[in-house]
Parts: sequence; C-alpha cells; structure tokens
Amino acid sequence: MARYAEEKMSGIQKAAILLIALGPERSSNIFKHLKEEEIEELTLEIANTRSVTPQIKEEVIDEFYEICLAQQYIAEGGIGYAKELLEKSLGAEKAMDVIGKLTASLQVKPFEFVRKTDATQLLNFIQDEHPQTIALILSYLPPSQSALIISALPPERQSDVAKRIALMDRTSPDVIKEVEKVLESKLASLVNQDYTIIGGVDAVVDILNTVDRGTEKHIMETLEIEEPELADEIRKKMFVFEDILLLDDRAIQRVLRDVDNNDLALALKGANEQVQNAIFNNLSKRLAVMIKEDMEFMGPVRMKDVEEAQQKIVNIIRKLEDSAEIVISRGGGDEIIV
Repeated sequence: MARYAEEKMSGIQKAAILLIALGPERSSNIFKHLKEEEIEELTLEIANTRSVTPQIKEEVIDEFYEICLAQQYIAEGGIGYAKELLEKSLGAEKAMDVIGKLTASLQVKPFEFVRKTDATQLLNFIQDEHPQTIALILSYLPPSQSALIISALPPERQSDVAKRIALMDRTSPDVIKEVEKVLESKLASLVNQDYTIIGGVDAVVDILNTVDRGTEKHIMETLEIEEPELADEIRKKMFVFEDILLLDDRAIQRVLRDVDNNDLALALKGANEQVQNAIFNNLSKRLAVMIKEDMEFMGPVRMKDVEEAQQKIVNIIRKLEDSAEIVISRGGGDEIIV
C-alpha cells in the first residue's frame, strides 16, 4: 500500500488519528500515561481533525502495529533480532523503515541489552569502573535492577554513585557509545543513541525508594554532609518510615488496615516517640495495648529486622499514594526526620 498521504503527516497528527480510531474508552486509558502537555497537544490536534479517510486511518494503524511489533522483537532479542524477524514478515526495505522510525522517534534506550543481565553478573563487570561510569549505566536501568547493584557496592561508593546520578543531566552520544563498548564484548552489541536526558533527582529517588533501608539511610546521611541542598531536594521527593508524621489521621488509619500487627510492633520497636504516638493514637485502645505488649515481650531485636518491617509499611504507604487512596503532605517533612 502506498503511504504517500500518511508520510506527509506529522507524528502528532498520526497520534491523533490513532486515538480517534481506537475510540474514547481506549484513548482515555492511554491519556493516563501521558504528560499534561502531551494530553493538551493531542486534545487540540484531535479537535482540529475534521475528517480522516479510511485509507489514512488504516495506514496509521498499520504503522503503529509495525512499530509495536518491532519494540516487542527488540525487547526479546535486540535490534538485530528485530530486524531479522521484520525482514521475514515485511521485507528488507520496510523492516529498515520501521526500525529507523522506532530508533528515531521512540528512542531505543542505550544499554537495553543490559536489562536482561543478572544484577550480580552485571555488578562483577562494572564494580571496578569509575563511579561516573557506574552512574551512567544505572541511570538507564530499571530502578529495581539499579537498586540491587547500588546496594552491593561498598558503602563509600554508594553515596558517590547516587550523587552522580542525581547531578547527571545530558550525556553525549560519544560518551554513551564509549561506555557501551566496554560492556559490548562481555554482554551485547552497541546501541546507537541521540542526546538523551538521563539521571537526575527523580532517577535517584526511584532507586533509593527500592533499596534496603540501611543503604538508603547511609546514602542520605552522606549526601546530607557532602551535598546538603541536593539531599534536601531528594528527601522532599521520598517517603521514609518517619515521614508517617506527614499523614493525617484518616490516612494513617487507612494505612494501618493493610499492615500486619507483627510488622507494626517490630517497626515501632525502632521508631521515635513521635512516630509511635502517631500510630497508637490511630489504633483502638485494645489494639494499641496489644501492640505495646508485643513490643515489650519481643525483647532485643536486630536493626535489620526493624528496618525490613518499616520498609514493608513504607511500601504500603507508597502503594496507597499511587492509587490516590491517601495524600502525603510533603511540605516541611524533612525537618521531622530523625
């Protein structure tokens, strides 16, 4: 099918036509994953789209399907694998066209091949690299994978790498290529990439929200000494156990409905008096007495166990915030942290 008319259209025009073709219900679900400015731009384009021929609609849907297919193949086996499969189904010329559009407009991330590598194995490859190199690689990985790696680094390197991730802004393609080449011989082939915004405070917050509490505390304590302004900015975007003081009574009560009593007793064992009072004030008198008795009869406990119990509660709080069941008022919360 000739795509003369469709090729003259901009990306935003194609996106608007695709959303029109998908219908309001599916389109509304897509909007949930877009930024506010993207939604405004698409809404305006949809409003200005008067009529679309069946041929154009079909071409846009076909292109979208082909790009999704290519993304799936890339995720399964990389660009080379995707190109090979697309050539078999679409032909060599069309396959190159689809791959080209994907890498140019959707930006296949560097180090994509590393995402499938076991974190322990990857750590062995990069732990002796310069902290800036490690920070660059971790910035492109999922927070869960980066968290495992940064937790396994020596304590003195953890905060250094975290600081470098937070301060990272834009990285030259040449630098990315050079780092990729170091890993290429051990892990996979080089993936080309244009200038990309990576790292930043949000990236390090995602990682710190995933690491164990001990690693999180060490990194934040070090940053508070070396980079107090950066530490303050990071902390404002994080939620740690002591930040339960930022919740109102209704939110605390909602959180406690999902918390195991054994975890609660263990978590409060290592909490300050303010946090303990905030919790007990939102429990029934009978349950508060029972939790206090559990804490008393528990005897000495390992700090690691306390931190794990606190992290379980923090994870519940973050989950409830993500689902909009509770609201965290973060203003000034950093002054309360102990």
